[in-house]
Amino acid sequence: LELGPLDSSLGFLFRMAQVEIFGLFYDALGRLGLKPGEFSVLWVVHLNPGVRQGAVAETLRIKPAHMTKLVRAFEEGDMIVRHIPENDRRGIELRLTPKGEGFVTDHAEEFFTYARSEANRLSKKESEQLIHLLQKFTRLGGNS
Repeated sequence: LELGPLDSSLGFLFRMAQVEIFGLFYDALGRLGLKPGEFSVLWVVHLNPGVRQGAVAETLRIKPAHMTKLVRAFEEGDMIVRHIPENDRRGIELRLTPKGEGFVTDHAEEFFTYARSEANRLSKKESEQLIHLLQKFTRLGGNS
């Protein structure tokens, strides 16, 4: 199909890349029963025990209502525990349960091996350049 200027639209290309990456993720790790963003939440909580739910949502750009549903589902699955601090009842702190820690520990290598393979259609230099540009564009890590 002819796409015209659509084939050079950043938004369109980001969306197409996301669809492509998610398809590869499900082929490789779909058996884990998680979406890529869900593992990302567990990973961030793993690295930052006691992190505020709002900080995770803001950093990963998850809408607050969706984050609440996600955390509840993780609670029901005994992966995350929420804590409301006495000194600030508005904030919710998140920690992984032993089951959640085990899940992240057991699957981190597999997840990040998959993540490194996402760019297998690019040379090492192209992959590094794309990662750098995406970090700059999204203001997540890397040098601006």
